[in-house]
Amino acid sequence: MEWVPTLFIVFKATVLCIGMFYAVKWHYDQGRKNGAEKQRAVLLACAKLVGVFVVLAVVLLFLTFVVGKWLGLDLNF
Repeated sequence: MEWVPTLFIVFKATVLCIGMFYAVKWHYDQGRKNGAEKQRAVLLACAKLVGVFVVLAVVLLFLTFVVGKWLGLDLNF
């Protein structure tokens, strides 16, 4: 019975990856159908969104360590 959660996690990850692949492919095909200019705008918007997400993730990580030290937690590795 110890292998059941591992099997379910692998199955879930596989299904999610396949679903994401087909979702991205469908959106890519829709953008290709509408023309190169719209596709470029969508890719630029996605790049901006990814950049904002990365910056926010770094800020959240930094704030987490600041608050942890402020609370007196030992965060050394």
